[in-house]
Amino acid sequence: MPEEDVTKIRINHQLVGIMGLKRILDEIARAHAEMSEEEIQSALTRRLSEKNYIPDQAREAYGKAFLREFNKFLGRAYEDDGSEGLEIKILGPGCARCDQLEKEVMEVTAEMNLLAAVEHVRDMKDIGSYGVMGTPALVINGKVVCVGTVPDRAKIKEWLGEFV
Repeated sequence: MPEEDVTKIRINHQLVGIMGLKRILDEIARAHAEMSEEEIQSALTRRLSEKNYIPDQAREAYGKAFLREFNKFLGRAYEDDGSEGLEIKILGPGCARCDQLEKEVMEVTAEMNLLAAVEHVRDMKDIGSYGVMGTPALVINGKVVCVGTVPDRAKIKEWLGEFV
């Protein structure tokens, strides 16, 4: 049996790993033409709860997050989750330079006292989805700001300052 993909999404200000999200988004996207948003949300929640634990008290929040991811998947406008802080991604397979960039970003966010979710994306398919042709790469709130180098701390601070 092939291993399921795990995608991290934001639910109630927390990053949560969801197994099989990409596959199910693709399947529902092919059949959604005559479905309302409520039906899509319900179908996503039902299908994804088969392989993911969804607490009863958070079911509505998960459903909204799944619908948001579905709309992103289709390239539609979507309602932001209203989370505070920055979403920072370090793209790279885990080489010394990628790890150095992650360390620098963590230290700079701490120095600046910024609320940020920092994620190191190591999967090459996920890295490729950002359109980068080299690593390490730095993504802040969905915008690629640096590719192929570890910038100095002053530059990292400058970029972070643009997003706060």
